[in-house]
Amino acid sequence: MIAVCPGSYDPVTFGHLDVIARAAALFGEVIVAVGRNTAKNPLFSFEERLELLRAACADIPGVRVAAMDGLLVDFCREHGAQVVVKGLRFASDFDYELQMAHINCEIGEIETVMLPASKLWGTLSSTMVREIAHFGGDISGFVPKLVVERAKAKKEHLDG
Repeated sequence: MIAVCPGSYDPVTFGHLDVIARAAALFGEVIVAVGRNTAKNPLFSFEERLELLRAACADIPGVRVAAMDGLLVDFCREHGAQVVVKGLRFASDFDYELQMAHINCEIGEIETVMLPASKLWGTLSSTMVREIAHFGGDISGFVPKLVVERAKAKKEHLDG
């Protein structure tokens, strides 16, 4: 069975990778669908996020990364995926993801499986990581080494 883990992944965190690896263990094949980021201040471009995710997922068996434009249900249909996997940290995540699960099932007959975040990464968010990186803080405990290096390079370039 093919599962899809959708997100903007700006940047990819250890929490994301935990959910992706657990999904791969459950479903065998996982497509990490990288959507275009609508955030006003993205840390990485769409192409950079694809590259960073491919590197971060390279050692997880059964995982591939793909660009996603448009509706998630259309992406799933195009790739033969039967299920969407979403990681949950808080009750507010559940409230939002339940609404999305109902819509995706209604318009695309796609089921959603929600995996609770591991206790180690349950409070981690990409938004927090972007904020820390923006101010030059240490994000090495939250993201893969390549993301740390690229974030530092961006900060140094901006600081000139």
